[in-house]
Amino acid sequence: MGSQILVVLLCVLSCSFVSVCSQGQGGNNTNNNVTGASNISSVVQGTVVVDGDNTIGRTDEDFICATLDWWPPEKCDYGTCAWDHTSLINLDLNNQILLKAIQAFSPLKIRLGGTLQDKVIYDTPDNHQPCVQFIKNTSELFSFTEGCLPMYRWDELNAFFNKSGAKIIFGLNALMGRTIQPDGSAAGAWNYSNAQSFINYTVRHNYSIHGWELGNELSGSGVGTNVAADQYASDTISLHDIVQNIYSGIEPKPLVIAPGGFYDTNWFQTLITKAGNSVNAISHHIYNLGPGVDPNLVEKILDPSVLDNVVESFRGLQSLLRSAGSSATAWVGEAGGAYNSGHNLVSNAFVYSFWYLDQLALAASHDTKTYCRQSLIGGNYGLLNTTTFVPNPDYYSALLWHRLMGRKALATSFSGSNKLRVYAHCSKYSKRFTLLLINLDNSTTFEVNVGVNRTFTQQQHNNQKWHKHHSHHRSYSSTIRLPHRSKIGKMMREEYHLTAKDGDLHSQTMLLNGKILSVDSNGDIPSFEPSRVNSSELISVAPLSIVFARIPYILPACR
Repeated sequence: MGSQILVVLLCVLSCSFVSVCSQGQGGNNTNNNVTGASNISSVVQGTVVVDGDNTIGRTDEDFICATLDWWPPEKCDYGTCAWDHTSLINLDLNNQILLKAIQAFSPLKIRLGGTLQDKVIYDTPDNHQPCVQFIKNTSELFSFTEGCLPMYRWDELNAFFNKSGAKIIFGLNALMGRTIQPDGSAAGAWNYSNAQSFINYTVRHNYSIHGWELGNELSGSGVGTNVAADQYASDTISLHDIVQNIYSGIEPKPLVIAPGGFYDTNWFQTLITKAGNSVNAISHHIYNLGPGVDPNLVEKILDPSVLDNVVESFRGLQSLLRSAGSSATAWVGEAGGAYNSGHNLVSNAFVYSFWYLDQLALAASHDTKTYCRQSLIGGNYGLLNTTTFVPNPDYYSALLWHRLMGRKALATSFSGSNKLRVYAHCSKYSKRFTLLLINLDNSTTFEVNVGVNRTFTQQQHNNQKWHKHHSHHRSYSSTIRLPHRSKIGKMMREEYHLTAKDGDLHSQTMLLNGKILSVDSNGDIPSFEPSRVNSSELISVAPLSIVFARIPYILPACR
């Protein structure tokens, strides 16, 4: 009879959708004047169904990545200078919170790069000009003069990276040797002599590099300038050859990554086709919330249609890689949401976790292997506070994801409301699975039942102890026979409820199950203690909150 689809309900034996309102109608209105949940509330019950047999995406084990940038203190946007001493040149590498924040991931990928990487000279023996730092000059490309990375600073950085256990991706200057044309494009082949000398220095000193990335935001129309795709492919092949030669006899070799720019279908297609197997990862950048100065940022973050506006890029890149038969994988090399350094008390506050966690989940579901957040520290969108180094809410969101969500992404559906964003992954190091539930509604509590789609052959179905309900067409639906409630009560799930302090979306303090998350006097990262809930109970997702729920049910897809 072929395969039959079975929906296994893990909590209650009902797939019905019920809405119960109290104190008035549930509201979907969100704007920048609303700082938290509404006093008018409703309760909606519905079922989340997870595909238990198949995966839709697979990430790297160390999917979470964050960036360190080159911006000096003089980098300002909209009259605000938000970078302070957070650049690769002046960051305090002795700060214990910084060290422990990175160590907590064990490991954290860190991508070193950004706009000014394409104006960095490496002070290796082949460099015969003074090693000077960036100077603000609005007549220059990117509004700064060329800067220099002294090798003593590179030594200091690598000592820190080694101590922290970070995995490093270094963004190379891809504009060296090119000339800016009247139309604003950059013409000519990449002069890789300084980069080659720098890579040589790195290998001679046994510094571990996970990947070498070529250029920053030079794809398509580019930012500031751009390079033609066929030339970029040729330059990527040159980088691949350099890495193969310098790392001869060394395994594993670093990844070759390109282009670190905004997705443009035709440009990316040319790069993928012409670079061939010389590139290991295709990286693209995401700033889908628009400029940091936008007064409607909060409204955008809580709008499902805005969150979904990046899906086309994910799907497009995934399709290009598949159709080309490429062995390269998709990366998000930089994502800050709101460009030009973000927005204070938005991109460094609780509300940003709605955007950030949703982005992580969308990327993972489209087979993205690594997702690099702009930034680890610096600007108004750092995971860590620019001056105190204490974690912002998104740091804890990232660490929770890293510890709970495994590599395999599972398809999910929820028919109740688009204001509840639902995702599922196999749990970290487990055959079970974890749900991520993001409630964008300011007045609705969602009470969620969990179901699992399973596909069985006729023989497999006959071998199980199911309730069978046959129709006249000999098709049937089945529901697993749940144990008695007293037995279910012995199965406890773990829940992690994230909310803003005092219900204020602009708060930089996050609560986990009602308790403040903060580092102690030694800079130690707090432990994450879950609430243990009877598995027969519905999962309650309060207005404007986020829930991770580890479901104690083994899935074939997670074995």
